[in-house]
Amino acid sequence: MMRRIWSLEGNRQRLDGGAMFGNAPRALWERWIPPDALGRIELACRCLLLEDAGRFTLFETGIGSFFAPQLRERFGVEDARHLLLDALAHVGPGHEGIDAVVLSHLHFDHAGGLLMAFEEGSELRLLFPRARFVVSEAAFARAESPHERDRASYIPELPRLLRESGRLELVGADGVAAATPGVRYHFSDGHTPGLMLGELDSSDGPIVFAADAIPGVPWVHAPITMGYDRYPERLIDEKRALLEGLLERRGRLFFTHDRTTALGRVARDARGRFQVEDVLSDVVGLAI
Repeated sequence: MMRRIWSLEGNRQRLDGGAMFGNAPRALWERWIPPDALGRIELACRCLLLEDAGRFTLFETGIGSFFAPQLRERFGVEDARHLLLDALAHVGPGHEGIDAVVLSHLHFDHAGGLLMAFEEGSELRLLFPRARFVVSEAAFARAESPHERDRASYIPELPRLLRESGRLELVGADGVAAATPGVRYHFSDGHTPGLMLGELDSSDGPIVFAADAIPGVPWVHAPITMGYDRYPERLIDEKRALLEGLLERRGRLFFTHDRTTALGRVARDARGRFQVEDVLSDVVGLAI
């Protein structure tokens, strides 16, 4: 049976360009992504949908629209609608038909879409009523007990809601998840402990959901990291290992935060630096 993938909008946001590019100077990064008058750059919160043998697996849920208006403005969320729900309904399964949701980690811009859109006076509620929620043990532990440095990146109520759903699957070091047969997982600790990157086999080389290890095309250049990364030097080493492996296997990266590129093949330029080619700005029912 045909296996297909889609790239789906999980709402967009604007964050400070300096924070997104760490110690890279503005004179460099503003050539890649022009900032607005407040120094913020536009970021996608893109999700990947896999259809395989009648099952639907969703890799991340984007930032969603759970924020109250004041916080939505603070974090530059551009739309009050929960755009991922619209996209899932358009493709076919809707959020009710998703069998598994894979979460690379539980920062709000990757897991916020698990929640209903903001309603004044209403408590946070989970969407995806039949899905298994797949996250690494280390990433979940971090969300339950965050460090002072990254506490603001989490939704305090979310770990409890996931546990109470009875549908949480925590993935150990073996990288095996019963809810996602055929998906291989890479682990990275440079951005946050237990970051989990799903890899899909395809007839045209493997596809890795790069999450915040490599959030977009500019970050394929190995030395470029984010100010949000916990251990930048470790992340650079992890990126190099991942990219070298994908280069050998003619693999591709799926980008969650790149505003213009969804998918690209790992390559090297004339100076030996990593880059991507054969890029796609959108992925619509691509057979893999």
